[in-house]
Amino acid sequence: MLYRLHPAFPDVFPNPEEAEEDGLLAVGGDLSVPRLLAAYRNGIFPWYGEGQPLLWWSPDPRCVIFPERFRIPRTVRKELRRHAFTVSVDRAFRRVMEACAAVARPDQDGTWIMPEMIDAYARLHERGHAHSVEVWEENPQGETELVGGLYGVGLGRAFFGESMFHLRSDASKAALVALMAWLEERDCRLLDCQMATRHILRYGAELIPRSDFLRLLREAVETPPNIPSK
Repeated sequence: MLYRLHPAFPDVFPNPEEAEEDGLLAVGGDLSVPRLLAAYRNGIFPWYGEGQPLLWWSPDPRCVIFPERFRIPRTVRKELRRHAFTVSVDRAFRRVMEACAAVARPDQDGTWIMPEMIDAYARLHERGHAHSVEVWEENPQGETELVGGLYGVGLGRAFFGESMFHLRSDASKAALVALMAWLEERDCRLLDCQMATRHILRYGAELIPRSDFLRLLREAVETPPNIPSK
């Protein structure tokens, strides 16, 4: 059964275990901050295309990285040493989202990161619930350019990766490595990758049953992050 969400009840979602076989759980609602926070706390995320209604998903199994099991392949370490990237966090959130939306992907027709999604997650970012990692490189003119990055949602000691991009070879790899270092500083317990890809599995990502994911998620979001002192 596909549930239709009511705009007047932003924190009400059906049980994720009632999702359809492909993970589709509900339709409708909005992208308000309260609804997005309620969705992520319950292991649900929005994903839809242009011309489609707002769709909410909770796939089974779930692809996750446990930070203590994260690994950087030897070839990736070697590749990253060839670059003079610099990395920042939360310096250019909207630019990262816009770049994720603009970059062409061979396995996708168009993008799901539409202007209303960018506005919605920018509001989350303004409230401290969404974060970006930026990768910069100096061009021949001596100007610093944004060449890669990623963004996602952080709640408690869980982080939900949403999308990444690169304009230079290996820049998205640098963003992922930097994200994991940032999460380790905060004693993050769980990085949600949503769906498995060959790329993310190289870094120690694994598929776990949705029921296990939801149990681990409840524990993680209820624990405040360990913010390191400056």
